[in-house]
Amino acid sequence: MTKGSVPEYFGCMVFDDRVMRSVLSSDVYSSLRKTIEVGAKLELGLADSVAKAMRDWAIEKGATHFTHWFQPLTGVTAEKHDSFIEPSPDGGVIMEFSGKELIQGEPDASSFPTGGIRATFEARGYTTWDPTSYAFIKDQTLCIPTAFCSYGGEALDKKTPLLRSMEALNRQALRILRLFGNTSTKYVRSSVGPEQEYFLISKEMYDMRPDLRFTGRTLFGARPPKGQEMDDHYFGAIKPKVAEFMEDLNEELWKLGIMAKTEHNEVAPAQHELAPIYSTTNIATDHNQLTMEIMQKTASKHGLVCLLHEKPFDGVNGSGKHNNWSIATDEGQNLLSPGETPYENAQFLLFLCAVIKAVDDYQDLLRISVATAGNDHRLGANEAPPAVISMFLGDELNAVLEAIENDTPYKGAEKTQMKLGVDVLPKFNRDTTDRNRTSPFAFTGNKFEFRMLGSSNSIACANIMLNAAVAESLKIYADRLEGASDFESALHDMIKKTIKDHKRIIFNGNGYDEAWIKEATEVRGLLNFRTTADCMPHLLDKKNVDMLTSHKVFSVEELQSRCEIMLENYCKTVTIEANTMVDMAKTQIAPAVSAFAADTARNAQSKKTLDSANACGYETGLVKKLSELTDRISLKVDELQGALVKLHDAEDIISESVMIRDSVLQKMCELRVACDEAETCTAKSYWPFPTYADILFSVR
Repeated sequence: MTKGSVPEYFGCMVFDDRVMRSVLSSDVYSSLRKTIEVGAKLELGLADSVAKAMRDWAIEKGATHFTHWFQPLTGVTAEKHDSFIEPSPDGGVIMEFSGKELIQGEPDASSFPTGGIRATFEARGYTTWDPTSYAFIKDQTLCIPTAFCSYGGEALDKKTPLLRSMEALNRQALRILRLFGNTSTKYVRSSVGPEQEYFLISKEMYDMRPDLRFTGRTLFGARPPKGQEMDDHYFGAIKPKVAEFMEDLNEELWKLGIMAKTEHNEVAPAQHELAPIYSTTNIATDHNQLTMEIMQKTASKHGLVCLLHEKPFDGVNGSGKHNNWSIATDEGQNLLSPGETPYENAQFLLFLCAVIKAVDDYQDLLRISVATAGNDHRLGANEAPPAVISMFLGDELNAVLEAIENDTPYKGAEKTQMKLGVDVLPKFNRDTTDRNRTSPFAFTGNKFEFRMLGSSNSIACANIMLNAAVAESLKIYADRLEGASDFESALHDMIKKTIKDHKRIIFNGNGYDEAWIKEATEVRGLLNFRTTADCMPHLLDKKNVDMLTSHKVFSVEELQSRCEIMLENYCKTVTIEANTMVDMAKTQIAPAVSAFAADTARNAQSKKTLDSANACGYETGLVKKLSELTDRISLKVDELQGALVKLHDAEDIISESVMIRDSVLQKMCELRVACDEAETCTAKSYWPFPTYADILFSVR
C-alpha cells in the first residue's frame, strides 16, 4: 500500500479543486469555477494559466506526456500521447504545455465508428477539454477528459450527448423549482452511483480458452457438479488472492479520486462487486470507465483476469451494472427525497411523476440504452430484470399515488419496530418499503436504481436517455404550470392525471414471473424487446427523434449514426463468436473427442483379445456415443457456417441483425449443446481446455 493514510493520498493523482485552489491565482481559480459550474466562456488567456499550472503539477508527479482522454463510440476509452518536450535553441528541450493544447486536440477520426456520419477519407476530428471533469495522471501521462467531434461538429463520442442531456435536465428542472418559489438554486445535476459486477479467473486458464480471449465469454462449457446452488459465495468470506486484488484496486482507484466504497462476493462462484459513492453523472461516467480499465490492469498484476462480459459462463448468474440515479440542486437538496410526509411534499411528487411519465413514455429508449449482444443473454434470465420495463415504487408511495388518483385521504405508513427476540440486539425501525431486486427500475428511498445495464456498458447511454426523458416530462409540466391561473389546482390536476395515465408502468410484484410478462404485454400494453435486433431500430421512431432533437441532445444525423453503429456492433460481436465456435469445434473439440473414441476402441479391442468372452459393453457403448456426437458436431458446424455465409446476402444492417437473431444464434446454441454433451462423455485428460469446474473454483 501507499505510505500514509487514505485521506492523505486520496486523489493525489487528480488535478482537483484542492490542487487548483493552491496553484492558481484567485482570479484564475474564480473564473475557472464559473466555467465549471455555470458554463461561463473559457478565454484562451485563462486556459494558458491553467495549462501552465497543470503542466508543472503533472511533471512534479512524474508525468512526461499528456493526452486528450475521450470516449468514442467503441465503448472503451481512447488516448493519443504527446510529450511535453519542445526543442530549445541550445539543442536541448524544454517542457511546454499551452492553453491551446489544453483546450483542443486533433486525433485522427478515420478509424473510429461513425455510422456513416462522415466518409472514411474525411479523417479530421477534434477533442475539446471538459473542465467539469478533473484531469488526472495515469501511467506517467496527464489525462485530460475531453469531448470528441467530427470536422462538421457532429458528436462522435458518449460524453458530448451526456453533457447535453445534463444541460437539458438542468434547464427544465430550474423552471419547475422557480414555480415553487426557489430563486436561489443555480443549477440542478443528475448524480449516479454505478455498482459494478465482475468475475475474477486465473490468467493461466484464461489463456487456454480461445473463446475467452476472443470474445470475453465461454462459448462452450458443461455445467460443473457445483455452481451457485448453495448460495454460499454471496457475501461470503473473501478469498486471500481476491482480497489482495481488491486492496490494490482500492489504492489505485483512490489515488484517482474514485470513491470506491463497497466490495463483496456476488452470487456466482468467482463473481464480485464494487460500488462507489455517488458523484455527478458526467464524473461518474468517467470514473466508471477508469474503474473497468484499472480492474483489468490490477487483475493482471495478480495473475488473474477480470471478466466484464455480461454472461461469461452459462448456467450461473451474469454481471450487471446497477445505475443508481437521482437529481439534486447545487445547494444539496435531493429532489427525489420524499421527506417525512411524501403526501404533503408537492414538489417531490411532481418530480416523481416526471420520472414515472418519462419511463412510461420512453420505455423503448431505456431498453435501447442497455442493448448489446452480451446483455441480451442476461436480461430476462431470472438473474436480472426482464426485458420489459416497469417501475417499483413500494407500498408507501403506491398508497400515496392511489390516494391522489382517487381523491381519498392517505393514512401514513406507521414506523414498525423490528422485534428479533434477542434482548441484547439494538432495536431499529423497519423501512416502510422493501426492496425489489426483480424490478428494472426501482425506487430505493431517494433515488432510482436502473438495474438493466450490462457490466461492460458505459453508463453514459442509459443516463443520456434518462436525463433527456425526464427533461421532456418537466418541460411539459413547466409549459402548463407557467400559464396556469391557479398554480395549486393545476399542480394537483397534473399529478393526478400523470398517475392515471401512466400507472400501467408501476409494478411492485415479481418481475421474474412469466405471468407478469404476459400481463405486461397483453393487458398493460408494455413493450417487450427481447434482443438488440428487436429494439435498436426504434431509436429512429419519430417520437424519439423529436424528443431528443428538441432538447438538442442529438441531431437527426447523430441518431442515425448511433443506430447504425450499435447494430453493426451487435452483428460483429455475434459473428466473431460464431467464427470462434466453428474454429474451436473443428480444431480442438472434435479432434479431442475423436482421439478419445479411437483410444477407447483400441482399449476395447485389447480387452477383447485378452478375454474373448468379454463383450466390452462399456467401451462399445461409449465409442458409439462418441461417434454419434462427433457426427452431430460436424453437422452443426456445417449448419453454422452456412448461416454465416447467408449473412452476405443481407441488404442492410437491420436485415443482417434479424438474420443473426433468427438463424445464427440458434445454430450456435445447437452446436454448443452437442459440444457440451461431448465434454461430459470425454475423459478429462483429452479435453482441450479448462472446464467450468476448473475456472470457477480455481482462485483461492
